[in-house]
This record gives sequence, structure tokens and C-alpha cells, in this order.
Amino acid sequence: MSSTPITKETYLEWYKSMLLMRKFEEKAGQLYGQQKIRGFCHLYIGQEAVVAGTMSVIKPEDSLITAYRDHAHALAKGVSANACMAELYGKITGCSKGKGGSMHFFSKEHKFMGGHGIVGGQIPLGAGIAFAEKYLGTDNVNICYMGDGAVRQGAFNETLNMAMLWKLPVIFVCENNGYAMGTSVQRTTNMQDIYKMGLGFDMPSAPVDGMDVVAVHNAMDEAVQRARAGEGPTFLEIRTYRYKGHSMSDPAKYRTKEELEAYKDRDPLLATKHAILENKYADDAWFAEVEADVKKVVDESVKFAEESPYPTADELYKDVYVQQDYPFILD
Repeated sequence: MSSTPITKETYLEWYKSMLLMRKFEEKAGQLYGQQKIRGFCHLYIGQEAVVAGTMSVIKPEDSLITAYRDHAHALAKGVSANACMAELYGKITGCSKGKGGSMHFFSKEHKFMGGHGIVGGQIPLGAGIAFAEKYLGTDNVNICYMGDGAVRQGAFNETLNMAMLWKLPVIFVCENNGYAMGTSVQRTTNMQDIYKMGLGFDMPSAPVDGMDVVAVHNAMDEAVQRARAGEGPTFLEIRTYRYKGHSMSDPAKYRTKEELEAYKDRDPLLATKHAILENKYADDAWFAEVEADVKKVVDESVKFAEESPYPTADELYKDVYVQQDYPFILD
């Protein structure tokens, strides 16, 4: 059980955070349809409880790293909607200076160590960040997210072995939304309980209901406390669901409408709103105010992105090497 109490303020923050994630991404999808956002774009709609339940148990010094479905993680970690939207537009004011786009949000300031386009590529990096924290003697932890398809990469097994051997302060989170791109878990593995993969390394591992923000909070808190105490990593399979396709180009014809609607009935935003009303933590007026505030933030982010400039040509050579006068860059 969680050692971090769940209070009225926790519920209210969960709702505000998840609503911002949802409305930001709905707007991003709309703008993509208008061709104002180009390239790849993977929406997180439906999975918000996974990140919200994490944020209520970690501290600002803890780091997050994830795959390419990364908008919500960056927003939750404190990256402004302005910087996120500008990045989607490819503008210099974006969180990756317009060079990363949807899949490569990044913020050193907020300890958001990036979205990563290579499937499973972030898994050893997450362990490396945790190794650095242990080496430096901090009690900071790294939360390393991946999709259900990434656990089929060899780097996953190599990393879990090292992390357990060295007792690294990292929580590996498989956001199992049921479909690695467009292929269901049932079609790719005989053993569908992904969390059991961690047990082969004697790593504490568990399944979690990713549509329930309270369940995520409790599981993440236990894992974080273990990591801070020097007891090493945890592997959580958080079972969630995305309402949209794998990316904006995916019509998601591989699943039924009935399946989609069944998950929408368990929407984490609606469940959190119901809990808030049931416990009388807030009234309809509060929800209306929050919705208006979030709409304003998202609208302002679009205006900011529209009005921001694109990177200039000389930006091509910046942020490639740490050494500013690297001798092998030629004009």
C-alpha cells in the first residue's frame, strides 16, 4: 500500500493534470489534421492515469524517460504547454528547439529525459540515469516507460539483469495498451502476463490497472520507496488503453468498436471526476472553472506556436556535440 497519502488535493491535481493532457492532445490531433503539425504524432488519449498516478508519488528531482508517445509525460513533468506545442510545430521555442518534434520532447530543467523513437532504446538509458544517481549518492529515482512491443527487444532483458544486479533506483513501467503498433499481445506472445518477465531476474514485478489512477499511485509509490531505500528496481506492467490509433496514420481497424467503448466506460478522467463529486471534494462550478482554465492554456499554446519562428539554418550544427568548437564540423 501507498505511504504517500491520497488527499482531496491529490484528486484535484489528478483531474487537472489529466484534463490538460487530454485537451492538449485532442487539439494536437485536430491541428495534425489541418497539416499544421507534420511528421509522426502518437497520442496518449486514454492512458493519462499512468502518468498522473506516477506524478503524485515522485519529487521534481526524479527523472522520467519514455518512448515516442511522450506528450503527456512532458506536460506532467512541468514542461509548459507552450514549449510542447511549439515543438510539435517545429519552432525554435519548442522544448527541443523544434528539432525533435512529437517523438523527441526533452527538458533537462524538468528532468524529463526525452521521448525516444527507437523501440526499446530508452530502456538501457533509464538504467544508466539511475546508475548515475546511485553513483552520485542521491536518493533520486528514474521512471522508465516503454510499450508492450518494447519488451521483445534484447536490450530489455539485458537492462533488467544489470539493474537488478547493481540494485539501481529505476522503475521499469510497461504501458501495456494491448497493441504493439497494430498487433495485439495475444498474437505476439504465448505468455501474456508481461510483468512475469521481471520475475526471471528476481525483480519485484506486478500487474497494475492503468485505468485506475489510485491503483497506479499505490503501485508506483511502493516501487519508488523501495528504490529510494537502496533495494533496487521494480517492473510494473500497467494495463491501459489508447482510444486513438497507434499514430495519426493508423485507422485502428484491428479492434472492435465494442472493445473501444468498453474501455471508454472506464475512462480515468470520468472515474476521477466521479470520485471527486462523490467525496464532495469539489462541485460542478469547480469543474467548469478548471475546464475553462485548461482550454485557455491550450489555446494560448497554439497562439504561441503559430507566432514563434522556425529555427535558423545555423541551428543544424548546435546541440550535436558538447564541445562547442568541435574541430570536425566543416562549413
